[in-house]
Amino acid sequence: MRLEDTDLERLVEGAAEAIYNGLKWAGLNYDEGPDVGGPFGPYVQSKRLDLYKKYANELIKNGNAYYCFCSDETLEQMRQEQIAKKQAPKYDRRCLKLRDEEVKQKLTANEPRVIRMKIPEKRIIEFTDIVRGKVAYNTNELDDQVLLKSDGYPTYHLAVVVDDHLMQISHVTRTEEWLPSTPKHILLYEYFGWEAPAWAHLPLLLNPDKTKMSKRKGDVMVGDYIKKGYLPEAMINFLAFLGWNPGLPAEALAKAGTEKEIYSMQELLKDFSLEKVHKAGAIFNIEKLNWYNQYYMRQIPLDKLTELCIPYLIENDLIVPKFDHSFDIAAMKGPFTVKDFETCLTKEKISFDYIKKAVALEQERSKTLSEIGESVKFFFEEPQYDKSLLFWKDTSEEEIKKSLQTLQKIISDITEKKFKKENLQEIIMPEAEKLSDRGIMLWPLRAALSGQKASPGPFEIAEVLGKEKTFERISFAIKKLD
Repeated sequence: MRLEDTDLERLVEGAAEAIYNGLKWAGLNYDEGPDVGGPFGPYVQSKRLDLYKKYANELIKNGNAYYCFCSDETLEQMRQEQIAKKQAPKYDRRCLKLRDEEVKQKLTANEPRVIRMKIPEKRIIEFTDIVRGKVAYNTNELDDQVLLKSDGYPTYHLAVVVDDHLMQISHVTRTEEWLPSTPKHILLYEYFGWEAPAWAHLPLLLNPDKTKMSKRKGDVMVGDYIKKGYLPEAMINFLAFLGWNPGLPAEALAKAGTEKEIYSMQELLKDFSLEKVHKAGAIFNIEKLNWYNQYYMRQIPLDKLTELCIPYLIENDLIVPKFDHSFDIAAMKGPFTVKDFETCLTKEKISFDYIKKAVALEQERSKTLSEIGESVKFFFEEPQYDKSLLFWKDTSEEEIKKSLQTLQKIISDITEKKFKKENLQEIIMPEAEKLSDRGIMLWPLRAALSGQKASPGPFEIAEVLGKEKTFERISFAIKKLD
């Protein structure tokens, strides 16, 4: 893991930590990197500036690069003139024509300058891309790329080639946007006398409207998805299929009955290959990600799922732990275990078992951890709703009130020990069936307990709440109708 931080204008505070945390959250534990060390360090480009300067000067010495003293204003004027003439904007090489004496004078005067690579003329640079096959570029179409900027920092082009060689990188995989830069990089490998790596240019990730995903439109940071409660297994499985297909043999597909979509990390390590990556851009379909996340959430043991949900309950102020909870979910070390906290809600203690029962009712229904954090709110605070929610179809207020009063009496006669879903259903359902429509009793019961239009069934909710809270919420609903 190498931190490429040489573009000073684009540095964002905390970005490095977000990268480390995101990779580790996803289970992508790198063997080398800025925070773990390794034989090819330092792994932060801003700490390797002397190396880049050394190799840039080597290119100058060998005649494969030259100093450019043009100001930003000169370059902009050059660009505008070329556009006016309907030419592709590129450097016109005026500084390449400077005599040695002129260059020495400008260097002695310490005039601002950059180092540009010298692109050979009338050459075809051809290479094989693992994803795209044979690719060729005419060097006449290439610009004399800046390699070392006036502030002493390298551009991506120099830094990545130097580092990839020194760090013994075998495969360069990056998005298709970098394809036009590859011939320049191949030339640099040639200038230095180094063996070039294998190249694979991957398809872009696209929004549903086929536009490129960007920081200006939608969530693109890993932290955004951690905060929303996506699981690493789901994210890895989903991302693997963006632009890749395992291409199972026909007989394997026939045997499976459908194409395999669920892949563990170990299975991906075994089956993934760059040769099966598609060229076309891949649509980032959030519904598919939700499908994956829901699948993996259903596989998690309930105790573990509850622990994963706890940060979202804390964030929603539904529970308060004994430790300092001023933390960022995306940067948390988590998950929190039963031993990590003692929860409380206003005046009463809430047990881990109570939280687990609430989470269990939403495990099959929710798409994300944060969704569970939202949907279980009514288990931790009194629901707030308009009395109109209590009405079933065209039922009168008197009928609804009578149903709730009947429920109140039934519940008061059930012992706490028998206050279970099965017993509640066995006792209440016959009473509901006596009415012209059982919804006259069941709907206001669920509405009174949850305060929501959509929620788990009333008997499941009542069991989690317990007899006392269930009775209180029905009484509160009756008061709304008075």
